[in-house]
Amino acid sequence: MFRPSTRHNLPSSSSNPALEVKLNKRQSGIGAGGPSARWPYRLNFYEHPPTLDITLEEFETFAIARLRILSHIESLSHRSLPYAQIASGITTYTKTHLPLSSNTARNVNLDEERRRDEIGHWVLRLAFCRSPDLRARFVRTETALFKNRFETDDIHERAAFLRSLEFDWQIVDESEKATYATELRSCMSWGTKDDQFKAESWFKVPWYTVPDLVGGRRVFIRAGMAYVPQSLQISLVLQAFASRLEKALELTAKNLPRLDEDERLGPVIDHLASSFLSGLGASDYQPAEGSGSTSAVTAEMVDDVARKHFPPCMKNLYERLKRDHHLKHFGRLQLGLFLKGLGLPLDEAIVFWRRMYGATMSDDKFNKEYKYNIRHSYGQEGKRANYPPKSCQQILTSNQPGTQDSHGCPFRHFSPENLTTFLLSSYPQLDRGGAEMREILDSVKTAHYHVACTRVFEITHSVKKGEGLGNAESVSHPNKWSDRSREMEKEVLEGIKRKEDGDEMMVDA
Repeated sequence: MFRPSTRHNLPSSSSNPALEVKLNKRQSGIGAGGPSARWPYRLNFYEHPPTLDITLEEFETFAIARLRILSHIESLSHRSLPYAQIASGITTYTKTHLPLSSNTARNVNLDEERRRDEIGHWVLRLAFCRSPDLRARFVRTETALFKNRFETDDIHERAAFLRSLEFDWQIVDESEKATYATELRSCMSWGTKDDQFKAESWFKVPWYTVPDLVGGRRVFIRAGMAYVPQSLQISLVLQAFASRLEKALELTAKNLPRLDEDERLGPVIDHLASSFLSGLGASDYQPAEGSGSTSAVTAEMVDDVARKHFPPCMKNLYERLKRDHHLKHFGRLQLGLFLKGLGLPLDEAIVFWRRMYGATMSDDKFNKEYKYNIRHSYGQEGKRANYPPKSCQQILTSNQPGTQDSHGCPFRHFSPENLTTFLLSSYPQLDRGGAEMREILDSVKTAHYHVACTRVFEITHSVKKGEGLGNAESVSHPNKWSDRSREMEKEVLEGIKRKEDGDEMMVDA
């Protein structure tokens, strides 16, 4: 917790170029339930930077929560899914990781939800204003999030929000509407009956403000003005949101070098940017205290679990260990922490590694050179830190492998030829010349490694495309892959057992 005098100026897009955030005690006066006085609407254009009291923990956790949402949206957008499935995936995921309720919701702390949402957005502006690529990706994903909220918002609250923005759209009067009735009707693909045409209201805006509608030939254009029907109003709103956010990010980038940032904030902002560049938000995987997040695994079980439930990165390490009876330091660390998260206790880990090194290594050498590191990774030596398994983002961005190393991510660090050979040998469900393999390699070419890995999971586990690990969640952690794979196997076995028990009961009857 910081002292009350600690203050930090963060750039904004308002007339005042600084967003002041005091890192001290939590803001008081936030009640549970009822409409929010500070944030009257669920929707937000984030035009006015807040001056709020927050802790450093909130600074980071609120941004990570939003980053997780934006990364999930970007993952969905690269998986060639129908829009309805993408929208459903965004809605489900946001309800879990960043809920934002309408004013009609009951027993919900609206102030707290909207405070969390706004702080997360403004912190991420600092991280993603630094390059044109980051700005473009941030605008794209934030616009998709806003669109999802706009479409799922309460209709009356949404209308009130739009009125508060006071857009300078010109309303088409009845005489002008009658003059261009034929042209306007041709734009109404949803119906051209007289009652539908009469009920529809129209706006005039410069044609360049609705490029998506112009490109799709969905609007009538005359004298540089596009005639937009009320039913396509969302295009106007999204264009306004995206253009304003883009300009705000450019202004933030100009002011960023002048910041007198607290040295504790710099690493947080850098980490957020690197997480987004790797295509992944911070993983929310938390192994259970002790042996792991699922049922315990013994040294004897590892080979069977590896054959059925290891993700590509860990299967590669395990096969190399079986073949060479050795792994270099970062390979041992990556696989060892994964096995720890999988549920392999310390005593079984020592048995496993000793067995894998084989008879070519003496017990004395193993105890002197390797046993200590195993105990250290379990928090039993050194500073006794309980090291967690490495996430996909850590594997992709840290300790890059050399030519003689075997750690890392196969989708990023293998050549296309080696990756294809490895996947075909490791996962028989894949076909070299099939459309699914081409889809995986196309994702790799565009650096969407998590999308490729998620697609492999779907194919090898007979999961519908777009479902991922469940609820359209992409792979963001090797242990999440294995945990979900083992859960699915358990569900199948329990189903078989229930069927057998039911058959026995019918025989007895």
